[in-house]
Amino acid sequence: MNSTLSSQLVGSAVIVRNVPYLVTEILTAVFSVVGNTLICLAVVSNRRLRTVTNYFLLSLATADIFVGAVAIPCAILLDLGVSRCSLYACLLMLCNLMTFCMASIFGLLAVAVERYISIMRPFHYRVLVTPRAAMLVILGTWISAAFTGLIPLMGWHKPFPPGTECLFNTLISEAYMVYVIFLGCVVPPLVAMLVLYARIFLEIRRQIRQISEWEVDVSLRRRRKRIVARELRMATSLFIVVFCFVFCWLPIHLLNLINLACPSCMVPREVILCAVILSHVNSALNPIIYVFRMKSFRRAIEATLPCFCAKGSVGSVTASNLAKAAQGQGEECSIRCVPLPGK
Repeated sequence: MNSTLSSQLVGSAVIVRNVPYLVTEILTAVFSVVGNTLICLAVVSNRRLRTVTNYFLLSLATADIFVGAVAIPCAILLDLGVSRCSLYACLLMLCNLMTFCMASIFGLLAVAVERYISIMRPFHYRVLVTPRAAMLVILGTWISAAFTGLIPLMGWHKPFPPGTECLFNTLISEAYMVYVIFLGCVVPPLVAMLVLYARIFLEIRRQIRQISEWEVDVSLRRRRKRIVARELRMATSLFIVVFCFVFCWLPIHLLNLINLACPSCMVPREVILCAVILSHVNSALNPIIYVFRMKSFRRAIEATLPCFCAKGSVGSVTASNLAKAAQGQGEECSIRCVPLPGK
């Protein structure tokens, strides 16, 4: 009787202590699912958004939806200590977040490569970057992510004594998290993306200077400069997405590195929970970046949302605005095939 009462009191204390964490995680999950679902609906329902770049962003949004709908609920259950299950069920709950994280990082690398080809090799873009090639790359990123994230299911994990709670640190190997996930699958793609975006920004800067020096018709120069400015804004937006990914995921990887290098070091539980929440928050940030940085997504979401919600969140769409948007897109289409200077 006393033991039962004491266990109930301990369980209640754990839940009370974790109320801020639970509320934050639930809100993050809701915003991740709702925001990324709107992004997916915008791409699917708007034909003008069905570009190769947006196919990769659609894959990234899908991974973020899974984080909010699957990974975060699993993390909440594990933190509450209610998941005393079999070894493989526990490993599956622990590994799904790593799978979606790898899908995100590989997808971001694919976007960077696609943007690099678009800026540096514009005449070869339509040949190299086709919708079919994009679908194959997206499929490859998900297969690679699943293989990498589910390695613990193949045997690389700590012993799981019967009756032990399903906890991340007691079952997932720190060596796997550091050597395979962080040093093997996170750092190299991030370094590659930084190099690619650096080359992209330098090339766009060079093209803008050349356009200013061209002795051609003023209207043609203005149009070409508008195209380059649009590419610069797109590249900047995608770089912000990469920066947010690094900012949100780096703390948890640094904690894994500390656990591997210094097993006796005690990291406060509050620090661990903050790092976990920050890694989950990344899934809710991308839709915000798309809406505030990319007009095409903002207009598509305005058209997708009900009229009342659109007026309260991102503004109402009027007939004149749609006419201007259509006119601008038609103008861009008419000069899209004009080669950029220096090419």
